[in-house]
Amino acid sequence: MRKKDYIKTTIITIFIMIASIGFHFLGAAGSWDVRISDWLNQKETVTDKKIYIIGIDDKTLEKYGPVNTWSREIPARLVELLNADGKTHPAVIGFDVIYSENVDETADNHFAKACQKAGNVVAAMSFSFKEQPETEEDGTVIYNPYHVEDVITPYKSLRDSVDCGFANTTIDADGCVRQAMAYVDHNGEPVYSLSFQCYKKYRKSQGKEAELPETYGRNNSFYFSYSGKPGGYNLVSMADVLDGTVDAGIFQDAIVLVGAYAVGMQDAYPPAVSHNSQMYGVEIHANIIEALLEGKTQLPVSPLLYAIAAGLICGIFFLLVRKAKIVISSLLLAAFVILDLILAKVFYTRGIVTPVILLPVVLALIYLVRLIQGYLVEIHRRRHVLNVFKQYVAPQVVDKISKDRDFKLVLGGETRHVAVLFVDIRGFTTMSESLRPDEVVEILNEYLSLTTKSIFDNGGTLDKFVGDATMAVFNAPFDLDDYIFRAVCTAWDMKAGADAIADQFEKRFGKRVAFGIGINCGEAVVGNIGCDFRMDYTAIGDTVNTAARLESNAERGQILISEQVYEAVKDRTEVTPIGEIPLKGKSNGVFVYQLDKVMK
Repeated sequence: MRKKDYIKTTIITIFIMIASIGFHFLGAAGSWDVRISDWLNQKETVTDKKIYIIGIDDKTLEKYGPVNTWSREIPARLVELLNADGKTHPAVIGFDVIYSENVDETADNHFAKACQKAGNVVAAMSFSFKEQPETEEDGTVIYNPYHVEDVITPYKSLRDSVDCGFANTTIDADGCVRQAMAYVDHNGEPVYSLSFQCYKKYRKSQGKEAELPETYGRNNSFYFSYSGKPGGYNLVSMADVLDGTVDAGIFQDAIVLVGAYAVGMQDAYPPAVSHNSQMYGVEIHANIIEALLEGKTQLPVSPLLYAIAAGLICGIFFLLVRKAKIVISSLLLAAFVILDLILAKVFYTRGIVTPVILLPVVLALIYLVRLIQGYLVEIHRRRHVLNVFKQYVAPQVVDKISKDRDFKLVLGGETRHVAVLFVDIRGFTTMSESLRPDEVVEILNEYLSLTTKSIFDNGGTLDKFVGDATMAVFNAPFDLDDYIFRAVCTAWDMKAGADAIADQFEKRFGKRVAFGIGINCGEAVVGNIGCDFRMDYTAIGDTVNTAARLESNAERGQILISEQVYEAVKDRTEVTPIGEIPLKGKSNGVFVYQLDKVMK
């Protein structure tokens, strides 16, 4: 290949690479990528960390009624029950329920005092965000989608008695949850999430400092690895705890999360670890807390660094495949794709989320460009020969030449056993005398299209047109299974199609024509007959002559077959014996049958 062709290919490759990277980071391909990343990286690996969920489930709702009708005595009783024994109390109790309004002063204060006395309670709050333009320090105006418009907090006495954390769920564009906000900047101070506050209090109970995960973006987010699928954590019904069915001692030094665990409470989302199911919000908090405890949080890779690395890999791949054979190029592509998956997995375990399918897609595009380029060169090399051959060779032969590099079209022939079909339009000459030339051509084209289609549909070779007649050969130039029956089926298709066309033209022109068809089989010489600058692929010999004579003896709408053809297809056809008839040019007569029906 010429140097300028390589330059063009390189430019196209680089363009594809840059466009694909931009396409991904703009989000158009992101949803596919993150789902494959989830499949690769999100695995159920619940550890032995003591995280319990006290679910406000159907059993609880049936016993105590809807949550919004509860007296605060119910959660107060739960806190007191869990902390009744100073030696077996939980390390932290996180309520994924927002108690924002005063309902009953006595019960509200009871709940607040119970939480204050326990000292291990975290209550939920919520932010309402609205996109709003903001001015940066350098004067640049940006649109902040996480501007705090409103805050819903617990009622004052409870807010003053507990640590609070926002319970907002971060949902990605595809509807799944795989990110969380660590904190929100509000009034110049960081307000931490419910998950982080529970994690922080748990670490403090162990005498350790909480570590704030690295975050990115204006909403201070991070990716996290799930540890459990829906139902993967220890679940206890709140009703069973309150009535003493479950011993509160099992929660000793554990993280206890209290939250909705019933469909009607509408607090469920598709998790990254299981796209086809729903996970309750309280379970998502449990997974986030465990991710913080295990250090299984991630940040997205820098687009610039990824583009540079991907560009180098694509460049190396291009240099390796530009002169390689298809098999080698395919193996290289497979190797690079596997390497990409391995690296994506390794980086994820190191806390970096990288695109998974982007690089393989670009590599595949480079591979295809190189593959197409090779094919175009080959096509260009053969185009001239094919353009010459298709002028006088049947379409099947041209197709074979285009696929078979070893096929050579030379003068000469071979003896093959073939089936030969001749078809002619009866009454065409008489009809043409009373029609305009354009009408004659229209009718002729319609009939010849029918004969051609019937031949091709049954795998035959269109040998030639002779005026209003058509000749077809079956089992040449290439082997064809059941070729004698295929020839018979072709004739039957022609007859069926001709009847429909005859009705059409009789209505238009008042003329009706039909086919006469003859079929024979036997040995014939097939090959390229002619000279070195003008040859014709055809069949010659007595078998061909007999088929032509059968056709000339066929009446309108009649299909005549020889005895040899009948013997080959008699179990799949119905015929009427015509008897022995003399044929021009043959000393002996030929026994002939009329084809009446074909059982395909």
